[in-house]
Amino acid sequence: MHVLILGAAAGGGFPQWNCHCPNCKGLREGKIKAKGRTQSSIAVSSDGKNWVLINASPDLREQINSHPQLWPDAHVSRGTRISAIVLTDSQIDHTTGLLTLREGLPLPVYCTDVVAEDLTTSFPLFTVLKHWHGGLQQHSINTDYHKRFVPKGAEGLTFQPVVLESNAPPYSTYRDNIVPGNNIGLKITDDTTGKVLFYAPGCMQANDTVKQVMRESHCVLFDGTLWANEEMIDHGFSNKLGTDMGHMPVNGKGGAIALLNEFNVERKVLIHINNTNRVLDEDSSAYHSLCEQGIELAYDGMEIEV
Repeated sequence: MHVLILGAAAGGGFPQWNCHCPNCKGLREGKIKAKGRTQSSIAVSSDGKNWVLINASPDLREQINSHPQLWPDAHVSRGTRISAIVLTDSQIDHTTGLLTLREGLPLPVYCTDVVAEDLTTSFPLFTVLKHWHGGLQQHSINTDYHKRFVPKGAEGLTFQPVVLESNAPPYSTYRDNIVPGNNIGLKITDDTTGKVLFYAPGCMQANDTVKQVMRESHCVLFDGTLWANEEMIDHGFSNKLGTDMGHMPVNGKGGAIALLNEFNVERKVLIHINNTNRVLDEDSSAYHSLCEQGIELAYDGMEIEV
């Protein structure tokens, strides 16, 4: 299984356009050792030719242009190697890129019924896109972990939904009223090798299924949004904890590091990193602590073979 990290940052990217936190300021001024990152999205393929896009970042145009694997074949005047799209939630930073794909529609998109509801009502991207060649071809993802599916073009890979405890977007009718399907992770199994990728860019706490999938995984791409639960409050950017926004802190008891360290996974990678997270500074003690524990930090252009 081939995995491309198209974007590794949380909403707003790094540096965020209006943010002057120590990380964003330090990166702009060249005073910290750090990599800029676009907003969260990955692509997976069984054959290196047909790719399934998982989440459609607002930075999708830039991401596609930066990855030759996704460029149209040389012998066609227009086309795409993106065969399907899978959405894990209805957040702005995971869905707005659908608008960028409008010239290439129709394309199949897979999501839960709850996400489809958000994207036809409170944030009606699906409705808007119907004006381009009929829009997206929506396929429902069942929230039952045992209901496997194979997106178009992903033959050789089997997908399973993993219901995550997180939060819905502020515009959703399900905000602070979590129901199964607001947010899912994906267990992706290579049918030939049996190897497993677990992708969970937004998770507030790990339920039994999450732990089961981690135990079975060879590579985990897990929510690394904030270093500390109080991070946004400490910076004066919000009055909410990370868990209020649906994200487990990276550090501390009950954090992502502690969770990942429970399992013998070949590759443990944090993704969906917020611009305030101190791990972005590669000279920081937080970054070095991560590395010492065998946990990687995703970056744009990172390629993983599972």
